[in-house]
This record gives sequence, C-alpha cells and structure tokens, in this order.
Amino acid sequence: MGGYMVHILFGFSFAFLTATIVIVGDYLIKLAADDGKPFWSGYVLAGCLIYGISAIFWFYAMRHVTLAQASVAYSMLTLLALCGMGVVWFDEQMAAREYLGVACALAAMALMMRIDA
Repeated sequence: MGGYMVHILFGFSFAFLTATIVIVGDYLIKLAADDGKPFWSGYVLAGCLIYGISAIFWFYAMRHVTLAQASVAYSMLTLLALCGMGVVWFDEQMAAREYLGVACALAAMALMMRIDA
C-alpha cells in the first residue's frame, strides 16, 4: 500500500474513531433525556466530556484527508449507528424516508471517496 493510501486510511480511521466516540456521548445524553434527568446530571456531563475528547481525533482526521471527506465519513457512520441504536435500544421506528436517507448517506460516502495520488 502506497504512502498516499496509508495517509487516506489514517484519515478515515480517525474520522470513524471520532464518530464512535461521539456516538457513545450521544447514547449517554439520550439515556439522560429519556430518564428526565437534569442537564447537569452525570450522564449529560459525561456525554459532553466525551464530545470534547472526540475533537482531538477529529484534528488528526483533518490532517490526513480533506474536510469534506472526513465530514462525510463521520456523518455516514454517525447516521448509521444512531439510526441502528434508536431502533434496537430505544424502540424507535424508521419509515421508508429514513431508509432512503441512509441509502443517500452511503451513496454520498462512495462519491466523496477520492482515491488519487
């Protein structure tokens, strides 16, 4: 694998790591919201702290890929994970419109993948 491909791989890996960390924060905040906890509860504060930590990985993602590429990768993973989390853990329903949105996110990711030297 050439140096350029390793650079791209690092960029997308950091974008996905950022999204994963933010998803954990989102999960904690959703738990707090569903349980009627106050804004200053431990769940909300932990979620906010986790968001802050994700900024470190976001910085490294942007060092390796364009902002557009990093943001599409981040958005796509976040959309897929949070939709799945909503359906599986919070018993939320998805309609045809949401499934079409997920398909569009995947298509956007494919279109934004610029693999050139």
